Order: sequence, then structure tokens, then C-alpha cells
Amino acid sequence: MIGAKDQKGIPKVDEVNAFLGKGTTFEGKMTFEGIFRLDGKFEGEIFAGDSLIVGETGEVNAQIKVNALMVNGNVSGNIVANSRVEIYPPGRVVGDIKTPTLVISEGAIFEGNCQMQKKETRRDEKVSVLKVKGDEKEELEITEIETESGS
Repeated sequence: MIGAKDQKGIPKVDEVNAFLGKGTTFEGKMTFEGIFRLDGKFEGEIFAGDSLIVGETGEVNAQIKVNALMVNGNVSGNIVANSRVEIYPPGRVVGDIKTPTLVISEGAIFEGNCQMQKKETRRDEKVSVLKVKGDEKEELEITEIETESGS
């Protein structure tokens, strides 16, 4: 099933939607849906709400903003991942990472700074304030209240 996710919300690796193969070079701005596997060379910007997999032969020099990133190749550039970043050998990342979860396997290389913050969940609630006089009820106003949940 396309778009199926594991328990952590990461799409399953065997369901790749797009692929840039070994020996392929691409330069520019890339956006995609689902899972994108990159085994060639890419330079530019990558923005997506889903997952990027950089294979062992992948070479990326880009600003990356994705939900999840798995690196087995070489990545240079700053990374923002809403869910997680995983670096596996012989993977190498040079640049700053901002993500709530970072996994670096033994033998993988990371050179840069990392900022890890627990993902904040916010919701807006509307509250009706009722004024009650005897049997009469009058709605005074609707107020938006921002609350934090999930500590």
C-alpha cells in the first residue's frame, strides 16, 4: 500500500515513489510526495513533506527540508527534518541538522551542529462563554485559546 507508515510515522522503505539513479545528475529545486530515493548527484534545494533516502552512491549538496531523512551516501548542506534523521555507514553528513530525533549508526559520520527539540503539538480551541440569568442564556463571545499538549 502506497503511503503506509510504520509505528513511528516513517513511510516503509520498500515503497519508493520516485528514484534518481546512479550516474544521474540533477541541479535545481525538488519537491516530491511519498518516498524519494536518490542514488545519483543532486545540487540545490529539496522540500517535501515525506521521506528522502540517500543511497550509498548518492551525493547531495543541498538545503533539505523533509519529514524524514535516511542517509547512506554523502550529504552536504543544512537539514530540517520534522520527524527524524538517520545516518548509516558509509553515510556522511556535513552541515547543521534540526530534528527531534537523530540516529547515527556506528561507522557513519556527522560533522556539524544539531538542534533537537521535542515536536510541539498545538491546537486552537474555540470556547463559547455563556452568560446565564435565570432561565435566559446569552452567548457573549467566542475566544480562541492556544494550548500545548503532549508533554
